[in-house]
Amino acid sequence: MGDSRLIQGRYRLLELIGRGGMGEVWRARDESLGRQVAVKCLKPLGPHRDRSFTRMLRERFRREARVAAALQHRGVTVVHDFGEADGALFLVMELLHGRNLCQLLEDNRRHPLAVPDVVDIAEQVAAALAYTHEQDIVHRDLKPANIMRLTDGTVKICDFGIARLGHDIGFTARLTGTGVAMGTPHYMSPEQIGGTEVDQRSDLYSLGCVLYEIATGAPPFDLDDAWGILIGHRDTPPRPPRSTRAELPAYLETIILDLLAKRPEQRPPDAREVGRRITLGRTAPAYPPTVVTPHPVLRPPEPIPSREPRLPSWTRSMTPGHQAVGAGPRTAPPDAGAALTGEWIPRPAAAGAYGFPPQLPPAPSAHTFPPTPSTHTFPPTPSAHTPPSAPSGRLLTELAGRHDTGLSLGRLGRWEEAGEVLRAVAAERARLLGPDHPDTLASRYQAAFALSRLGRAAEALRAYRHVAAGLARALGPDHPDTLAVRQEMAYALGQLDRHGDAHQVYLPVLAARERVLGADHPDTLRCRHDLAVNLSRLGRLRDSHRMALDVAAARERVLGPDHPDTLVTRCQVARTLGRLGRWTEAVWTYREVAAARARTLGPDHPDTLAARHEAGVGLGRLGHAAEALTLYRDLIDDRARVQGPDHPETLRARHGLGVSLGQLGRWEEALAEARDVAAVRERVLGPDHPDTLVSYREVAVGLGRLGRWADALGEYRRVAAARERVLGADHPDTLAGRHDEAHCLQQLGRGAEAAELYRRAAVLRQRGAAPGR
Repeated sequence: MGDSRLIQGRYRLLELIGRGGMGEVWRARDESLGRQVAVKCLKPLGPHRDRSFTRMLRERFRREARVAAALQHRGVTVVHDFGEADGALFLVMELLHGRNLCQLLEDNRRHPLAVPDVVDIAEQVAAALAYTHEQDIVHRDLKPANIMRLTDGTVKICDFGIARLGHDIGFTARLTGTGVAMGTPHYMSPEQIGGTEVDQRSDLYSLGCVLYEIATGAPPFDLDDAWGILIGHRDTPPRPPRSTRAELPAYLETIILDLLAKRPEQRPPDAREVGRRITLGRTAPAYPPTVVTPHPVLRPPEPIPSREPRLPSWTRSMTPGHQAVGAGPRTAPPDAGAALTGEWIPRPAAAGAYGFPPQLPPAPSAHTFPPTPSTHTFPPTPSAHTPPSAPSGRLLTELAGRHDTGLSLGRLGRWEEAGEVLRAVAAERARLLGPDHPDTLASRYQAAFALSRLGRAAEALRAYRHVAAGLARALGPDHPDTLAVRQEMAYALGQLDRHGDAHQVYLPVLAARERVLGADHPDTLRCRHDLAVNLSRLGRLRDSHRMALDVAAARERVLGPDHPDTLVTRCQVARTLGRLGRWTEAVWTYREVAAARARTLGPDHPDTLAARHEAGVGLGRLGHAAEALTLYRDLIDDRARVQGPDHPETLRARHGLGVSLGQLGRWEEALAEARDVAAVRERVLGPDHPDTLVSYREVAVGLGRLGRWADALGEYRRVAAARERVLGADHPDTLAGRHDEAHCLQQLGRGAEAAELYRRAAVLRQRGAAPGR
């Protein structure tokens, strides 16, 4: 076909954009609809070709068109039309703007792709394969050249030219015939090589080969001899990817090696399970979370003599906000909520400002809190609920004292008691002063914050909404106090994993803060910081990184390089760098933050210790286990001295030490450490606490590494049973525990039991993913 050819009076070929073993792909214009399309044309076959071979290729092409036209998924190329013109078959598809994975590797000089790109591609391809496999379609030729990454980041599988319907095996077998290669040697599954029955798990093996190549820069068996490649797929275990690229996440290496299992039944059961594992690994924290108990008995740190900071006068009363002191998900706000809510310009009470206090810090510090509304006298806000007669001054003074008691309990970390006191004060103030009075709303606000610290985000969200509505009525929707509460609503939505909803709240709050207060106001910067954190949780890592860098620079300019809020944002920069796979930069940043915190807060401050811990995590991710081991030993000594040997953060550091021992191959020591930590966590936190179960899983891992699979099975079962009891049978963590148990059964040669466990887990997973759950 020539470049001026008009096919069927509709599709004008414009430019040759691709050529493969079976045909050519042209950029074309659909003259009927006026749109650009891609037209794939079967290569003309000369008269010397065997007629049966020609018929086979034509039939396969027609089947490609019928199968591909039925697929409707964002990860699969859309087919618009197909037909035959002058004896040549053609397929009309959407025109894709991007590069295939083979081209991306060439563009990168055959260096591996960035880790976040590998994970993103893996997740999208797994989703597309899950869809096609559910339609009983197997690709059978998945390779980098058949996977496109578009300019907007979307990943699409192309060329279902040798796909087949799963239930049509006999017909396809007749089509392939002897001597017709189906698949590409570098990416062929052992069963394809052996000529045995092929199903969706063959595509999973090919996916493992693709991921191996883009993660390491070379396919798993990169040999010049085609026969050697085939024998490698059939008989040789692949070299672990992290042995050539240490910064790859451990979970990603495990997924790739599971996909490359020689026997289909040893691979993940389906592509949806692969996607679930990728999502679980991508969203899990780099270290096992530690959840602080509601009533920690902590010795408050001694106040640190403050140095004279070179800061604007209006920053003197600000707080460092919540810092990374080890509170886990859904329990206490991390540094995402760093509170920078001091007054830009002090507002007198007579002006009617509510003067909401900043969020309470996790423990007493040298910073001074601005007076809370309960210590001022405000004129009652007009309301239909305003009582007819004013309450006595003595009663109001007593309520103000009880309000301050609640704040003090919060500063000591006694959030349950703080919440009870503040809720009682709020109810009494509502009765005496009215529900929209500043003091009533101030107590409700602080009570909601206590709920947030206790992980009761849904209740906190309801309380914040009530306070925000009251403030909007009294002060207007754009008043700084109203915006402060709306920002806390967004944070609570994040705690509930509703990050999309949180994003929609943060955006208008940020716009209003910039409009009312200015771009460099501390509250505006805090909102931008929170938004950067939320972008990270939405998976928009590059956007999050850029915003965090901007906020860190602004805070450094306004507050100084060593101000706690500046360092909080720099921690967020480091955290995002880690998730982007840039662990060297992340470790360097954490170390700088730790040094700055040691200068300003002291070497034993919890925030200083937290930054040191994060540096240890990064060293482990870089494969520097010996250096991480030394860091954890010193950190354990310091945490035990400052917080006690049984404090959750001391135990978390000990857990990291055990992991480092394992990375160094010192499994006997790693097992002993894991058992010790598990026993203490069970005593301190309880047998079913997430951290306790993480430690028992580490015990199982150590037993398995030492070849003691029967003992490991008991530990894996303990973890899975506890998670099922606490979280439910279809919770992702429970299912992950069942997967561990099944893997252990396989190692013990009990394949039938393992298969049944995998099957039950798959059923539960589908039930958990059902709409409405």
